[in-house]
Amino acid sequence: MEKSKIAVVGGGTMGNGIVTVFAINDFSVSLVEISEDLVNKALKNIESNLSRLVKKGSITEEKKNQSLQNITPIISIKNTPVDTDLVIEAVYENKDVKLSIFKELHALIQPSCIFATNTSSISITELSASIRPDKFIGMHFMNPVPMMKLVEIIRGYSTSNETYEKIKAITLSLDKTPVEVNDFPGFIANRILMPMINEAVFALMEGVATAEDIDTVMKLGMNHPMGPLTLADFIGLDVCLAIMEVMFKGFGDSKYRPCPLLRKMVAANKLGRKSGEGFFKYN
Repeated sequence: MEKSKIAVVGGGTMGNGIVTVFAINDFSVSLVEISEDLVNKALKNIESNLSRLVKKGSITEEKKNQSLQNITPIISIKNTPVDTDLVIEAVYENKDVKLSIFKELHALIQPSCIFATNTSSISITELSASIRPDKFIGMHFMNPVPMMKLVEIIRGYSTSNETYEKIKAITLSLDKTPVEVNDFPGFIANRILMPMINEAVFALMEGVATAEDIDTVMKLGMNHPMGPLTLADFIGLDVCLAIMEVMFKGFGDSKYRPCPLLRKMVAANKLGRKSGEGFFKYN
């Protein structure tokens, strides 16, 4: 059976990881970015992802080279191939930006194409309301995408069973584990994870313990592989704040109120690993 033609819009951390797993699994995948510099940066990161897998013995050098040949760089959304079967949007967590991308794609791409978003918290129903709602779905990959098995598949109010089954089958073909989720703020993963991270930030702000000791308690006491503050730095504090804001607004419940220290650190551009400093400092 012929494989679907894929386009991934956004070549950042999540986008280049998604491109990597599709390319490894022999899909023809377009990497769509807004400039040549961003395309080249994403391709460099993808090559690094693949080289890391070669070093681990997960793939061969031949497979790496073949995977790179499966990727077509595309500059500008308007140049996304018309005959694409599945578009996955993987830009930052901003509803208006995502909507503008999908509206532009809707006018360009064949009507049979499924639209998917890698959003980690924004309502699928709201994103899809006026843009082929039956062919719109959430595909929430976990970071780092090449290593993590889980994909949350989120149904919007009007997502068809046919769309869900196609995305489930594609997810399985990537050697990932799909989990069906209904459309609530934060879905499953972030609805549980982010309040834990937020509470760890409150504990730090209130002087309950140091950042190192908070993480040690969760690693040794709860057997977590990574402490919540280290994980927040890895995700990006701006992303954590954006997700908490979505849940706070969506549920209207004070238990999702973002910690003032989290807001302050984002305002100070202390975003974690990507800025060189968050709850910890990085070289």
